[in-house]
Amino acid sequence: MLDAGLVPRAPAAPVLGLALTLQIERRMTTRRTFLRASVAALLTSAAAAAARAQSHGHQVYLPYAQRPLPPTVVPGPTPGIDRCGPPWPQPTPDAPIIGPARGTVEQAVAWFVPRASVIPPPAGYTEYDVRVICEAYRSIGESVGVDWFTALAQMAHETGSLTSWWCQRPRRNPAGIGVTGATRPGTEPQPGPHWAWDDRSLIWREGVSFPDWVQESIPAHLGRLLAYALRDEEANEEQRKLIAHALSYRPLTTYRGTARTWQGLNSKWAYPGCTYGQSILNLASRMRGEITTADMPPSGAEDGDWMPADG
Repeated sequence: MLDAGLVPRAPAAPVLGLALTLQIERRMTTRRTFLRASVAALLTSAAAAAARAQSHGHQVYLPYAQRPLPPTVVPGPTPGIDRCGPPWPQPTPDAPIIGPARGTVEQAVAWFVPRASVIPPPAGYTEYDVRVICEAYRSIGESVGVDWFTALAQMAHETGSLTSWWCQRPRRNPAGIGVTGATRPGTEPQPGPHWAWDDRSLIWREGVSFPDWVQESIPAHLGRLLAYALRDEEANEEQRKLIAHALSYRPLTTYRGTARTWQGLNSKWAYPGCTYGQSILNLASRMRGEITTADMPPSGAEDGDWMPADG
């Protein structure tokens, strides 16, 4: 029997809990109803905006329906064009490869000696060496009708006036013949006959080396110029002999007989070589003392040129 003063309180808890549960459910129902109403209103508003835009000829993109934009394609530089550099200050008159020389041995020697002397022997060239080389260009060039003085200017352009690695002994390459820029690791054996060992970088470099200037290098250079300028049926016997000598070192097929002038060698003897012939002709004028450095285009326009695969 319970004391009258101690009234049991336990049954009140379920009633209170039920009341709280009902209150929470009512609040959740109210929120769900509010959210559904909000979404419905948003969709109705968007549909109305789309209808208005269509009536005015516009198109509306809703955020959830928008497609990602395609990637922008940026065109890259065109090989052989973007590297051509600024135009020449003045047009350079062209000149034939086959024709009389416009210069003297003394002018060539005076040009080469102070420049070549920066590389000491045995790799570099003395004044005596320079004179022998220039005289050989004159003698062989005159025998086959090539403008030998401009050929010397080409040699100066290609070799940095007898200072480049390729023209030094024992390679003696006068005009970048077969120099493609290709290299192979020094851990490999020599890749072929026309590869040279670079003991500075310990790699193989592709290009032709010559055992002698007068008997091999210079005839190969002048004979190659003839091959660019003449087809076989156009050459005389002496010219054909020199062409055969040159092509025994490196064949020429695509460009045979396609360059009768110095500017005709552009992008053929060297790539990209956009102003290759102009560079040579301007350098020949400098060697003759006709123009100064101030008249020349910015340096570096031909830096990094290589002989093309079929050049």
